[in-house]
Amino acid sequence: MSDRIYFDNSATTPLDPRVTKAMEPYFAGIFGNPSSLHWAGREARAAIDQARQQVADLFNAHPKEIIFTASGTESDNLALIGVIEGLGQRENHLITSAIEHPAILETTRYLERQGVEVTYLDVDGDGLVDPNDLQKALRPTTRLVSIMAANNVVGTLQPITELARITHEHGALFHTDAVQAVGKIPLNVKTQPIDLLSLSAHKLHGPKGVGALYVRSGVSIKPLVHGGGQERGLRSATENVAGLVGLGQTAEIARAEMSDEASRLVQLRDQLIETITTILPNTYLIGHRYRRLPGHVCLGLAGQEGEAIKLLLALDEAGIAISTGSACSAHQGSEPSYILRAMGFDLIRARGSLRITLGRFNTAAEVDRFLIVLPQIAADLRPITSRHFVAA
Repeated sequence: MSDRIYFDNSATTPLDPRVTKAMEPYFAGIFGNPSSLHWAGREARAAIDQARQQVADLFNAHPKEIIFTASGTESDNLALIGVIEGLGQRENHLITSAIEHPAILETTRYLERQGVEVTYLDVDGDGLVDPNDLQKALRPTTRLVSIMAANNVVGTLQPITELARITHEHGALFHTDAVQAVGKIPLNVKTQPIDLLSLSAHKLHGPKGVGALYVRSGVSIKPLVHGGGQERGLRSATENVAGLVGLGQTAEIARAEMSDEASRLVQLRDQLIETITTILPNTYLIGHRYRRLPGHVCLGLAGQEGEAIKLLLALDEAGIAISTGSACSAHQGSEPSYILRAMGFDLIRARGSLRITLGRFNTAAEVDRFLIVLPQIAADLRPITSRHFVAA
C-alpha cells in the first residue's frame, strides 16, 4: 500500500537509501575480516576507521573514544556495568531516574543484586528530573549518574548539561542514554561534561543491530564481552563491517541535516499538537510542551483512556502506524506505564497514552491526512471503559 503512513519513528526508522547504498559493497565485494593483515582485511579496517570518525564527528568526540557495539541496549549495559565493576570491591552508589529505558533499569536492578546501591530520582509532571534532587541524592560513594537525554515514551528532553555539571562537581561520572536524542538535537561532548553516551543506528534511519558507546578519554571500564580484543578490548567480536559503515553514514547524514530536519519536524509536531487538541477537546499533551524531541507527540484521551488500543488498531486498519508507548514493552500493553506513573498519572490515565513520532521521510501531506482520519476514528470510540481500575 503506497498510502501507508508510518508515525512510529521512536520505535525504529526506515533505512535511508543513502545508508543502504553505502552498505551494499560490504555485503559481498568487500568481505574481509578487519583483523586480517592482508588487503581484504585492510579494506574492511579502513571502512571501520571511517565510520568511527563519522560517529565521533556527530557529537565532537575523538574517534578513539567510540566503542562499537551491537545495540543501544548493549551500550547501556557496558556503560553501567563496565564502570561499576571496573571499580572493584569498593562501596558503590549509582543514581538514575525512574523513567529510564528498560536497558538502564534492568541493568541497575542487576547491579543492585550485586550489592550496588541505586537511587531512582523522581520526575515532575512533565517528566523532568530536578537538578536539585540530583544534588541532594549525591553521596560520597556515588560513582556514576545515568540520566537519559530524551525519554522514548513522552519525548521530554532532560537538562543533561546541568545534571552532568553537578555530577562532575561531585567527582562522579555521568552517562546518558542518548539513543532517542543523538542526531536529532545538538550534543557536544567538548562543551557538555558527558563521560559516557549510548546510541543506536536504527533510531536514526540506520541499520538495526548496530550501536556505539562514547567513553571519554581517561574513563576506565571493564568489558562485558571477552575474546579477540577488538574495540580496544572492550567489545571483542569480529566487527559487523556493513552495519558499522551504515552507522557511520547515518551519523554523517544526521550531522549535515540535523538543523534543517529539526526545524521541519518541530513545525509538523506543533501542527499535530495544536490541531489534535483543538478538534478532539478531550486530548491532552503528555510531556513538556517545548522541551521535547522535534518529531515527538505523546497524547492522552481524557475519559477514553481504555480506548487507546482500539484507536491504535483502527488507525492500523486505515494504514496508519502509531504507538501506545514504547515498542520495547509492547508485550505489557495492558499494564499501566511506569513512566506515566512516575510522572504522577493515576492508574487509569497511565494506561491510555498515544505516541506519534515523525521521522525524516514523513511529509506535511501525511500529517494532513492523519488529521482528517483521526477524528473520524475517534468519534466511534466509546467513553470511559476503564473505570473499574482504581486510581492511586
